[in-house]
Amino acid sequence: QVQLVESGGGLVQAGGSLRLSCAASGRTFSSYTMGWFRQAPGKEREFVAAIIWSGGSTYYADFVKGRFTISRDNAKNTVYLQMNSLKPEDTAVYHCAANLFGAITTTTPDRYNYWGQGTQVTVSS
Repeated sequence: QVQLVESGGGLVQAGGSLRLSCAASGRTFSSYTMGWFRQAPGKEREFVAAIIWSGGSTYYADFVKGRFTISRDNAKNTVYLQMNSLKPEDTAVYHCAANLFGAITTTTPDRYNYWGQGTQVTVSS
């Protein structure tokens, strides 16, 4: 069993920044790809970014390239999502997820095995 707990969401003005954290516990994470997804009201959950836990390789959705950065601290079993130049359309609940042996290019939510409860990000115009 894997537990994921997100934090760091909040209300920010357009152009501002937030850093989300995802603390993982329960099992070793050397074989997990970690991802961030988001879901806005009335929309499907969509892929944002992913990182190989041990290798450091990353992959991003086109709409966040150059603005968001995913990183990890293995000693803390924590994954981060640094979000800069935020836009109102980035408003959503952000979830982290773990994908056992998954490729970082896997963008389908159903392929991820474990999920956190999510943290709300609201960007005002």
